[in-house]
Amino acid sequence: MSKRMRHIAGVDEAGRGPLAGPVVVAAVILNPARPIDGLDDSKKLSEAKREALYELIVTHAIAHCVVAMSVTEIDQLNIFQATMAGMSRAVAGLQPGAHEAWIDGNALPKNLPCPGRAIVGGDALEPAISAASILAKVTRDRIMVAMESTHPGYGFASHKGYATPAHVEALQRLGPCIEHRRSFAPVKLMLDQGTLF
Repeated sequence: MSKRMRHIAGVDEAGRGPLAGPVVVAAVILNPARPIDGLDDSKKLSEAKREALYELIVTHAIAHCVVAMSVTEIDQLNIFQATMAGMSRAVAGLQPGAHEAWIDGNALPKNLPCPGRAIVGGDALEPAISAASILAKVTRDRIMVAMESTHPGYGFASHKGYATPAHVEALQRLGPCIEHRRSFAPVKLMLDQGTLF
């Protein structure tokens, strides 16, 4: 098999830090014959740029797979293990499959269906990981915007579940909803206090 025919999957996540919503993981095998300009770490790109690149990635890539790990899974496994499980699932979901997976960060998930390589800062260094970071971020943002209508009052569309002052205030006022991560300190503390009275 020639070197260029090897399918390298870039893998990244979005949403490890928030108090609410899923952690979303994406795996992408880019097509060398259809390069995409402007790929970068999703956090460095504007929302409009991420949305435009998202459409290019899903139409130009050889394969892509996006997996959302639910709040229930995050609370059962812990956020690190939920992220690792999501990475394994995303790579396993690629059709055609990957010969190697390049993971953003310093840890490799167990149960990868192919050899893996951890790359610190990979989302800014490797286009395939940048593409995965964009798919994960855009997908998660869309989920959080939709959550605004099912769980109004928390401001999910604006802060995307992160612990902003507005989110913490809404949490104190309304209490946690089913999309809040019970294992995360601010939410857990609130629930623990609620059981004291």
